[in-house]
Amino acid sequence: MVANSIQAMKAVHALAQNGHDVTLIVLAGEKHPHWPDLANFYGLRTEFRIEYLPAASRRLFFLSAVQRAQRLKPHLLYAWPLQSAALGVLHGLPVVLEMHDLPSGRFGPLWYRVFWALKGQKRLAVITQALRQSLEDEYGMFHAGEVVLAPNGVEIERFAQLPDPPTARRLLKLPEAPTLVCAGHLYAGRGVELFLELAARLRGVCFLWVGGNPEDVERWKGRAEAQGLSNVTFSGFIHNAQLPLYQAAADVLLMPYSREIGISSGGGNSAQIASPMKMFEYLATGRAIVASDLPVFREVLNENNAVFCAPERTAVWEGTIRALLDDPSRRAILARQARADAAQYAWTERAKRILHGFLA
Repeated sequence: MVANSIQAMKAVHALAQNGHDVTLIVLAGEKHPHWPDLANFYGLRTEFRIEYLPAASRRLFFLSAVQRAQRLKPHLLYAWPLQSAALGVLHGLPVVLEMHDLPSGRFGPLWYRVFWALKGQKRLAVITQALRQSLEDEYGMFHAGEVVLAPNGVEIERFAQLPDPPTARRLLKLPEAPTLVCAGHLYAGRGVELFLELAARLRGVCFLWVGGNPEDVERWKGRAEAQGLSNVTFSGFIHNAQLPLYQAAADVLLMPYSREIGISSGGGNSAQIASPMKMFEYLATGRAIVASDLPVFREVLNENNAVFCAPERTAVWEGTIRALLDDPSRRAILARQARADAAQYAWTERAKRILHGFLA
């Protein structure tokens, strides 16, 4: 499970929660999970239809998907692939295109230009102001109503009744000690090196990394930096529905990103335009947050709900964490503001904002 699939399921789920009749069209594979398994896997509550559509090849799936969508006679085609968005407009469908990165590859920029050149009802949803600005710089200005700023979101209700850190640790059978938690995959740039270096410096503190593919977990466990660190735990993959409890076990939540952040496909750098979903989950969890001081993170985080450290300054991270662990009142102030700020990032409100004024 990669971030793209989680984000797509959350966005579609929000449309269904808002009362829309939703059909998600995905490429057929070897397995077609049933709703109860998907709901547990992704932390979903409101059921929507999923069609597993065969295609001659993965590259041509967008053709089959848009043709199928057209037969359903939808009021709206909501798309992530540029090809699907452009083809949808060409077929006369109102289209919302959600973008998380700049067009890439050999044909990405071409498909993006085709999407905007075609006449029709269309709108672009971008996850950060930095991405919007980059698109404007590269491809030209947007007109009024064509683009909506839509940061990633969080299902607030899943974080409403979380236990305090000691209780969460008992429920998860974790050691009772000051605990730092980082959630997410173990891709390049996510800060695993910094995480381990901090663990070596803070031996009396438990470090828990929640998530990661099995092969990545084993690779990091075998790294020289991890040897002898009895205070480090890599949980491996955790169902999305269980993540709130794991995050609740933290006294401090970490976002130790590097200045270059790899993406799930293995390439690229999203550090200038990223909007990690864990950032919004962290806010809703209501814990002190220590984050890398990247400009794009400051679109959501600020000095009242988080503490920032330069990614390359390990000693500053160590001092910041020690100070927070020694100051429960400071952690509580940050936590209260984080929880309050999370309310504006509900997935359902995000979906409403994207569609507002678009359909009659």
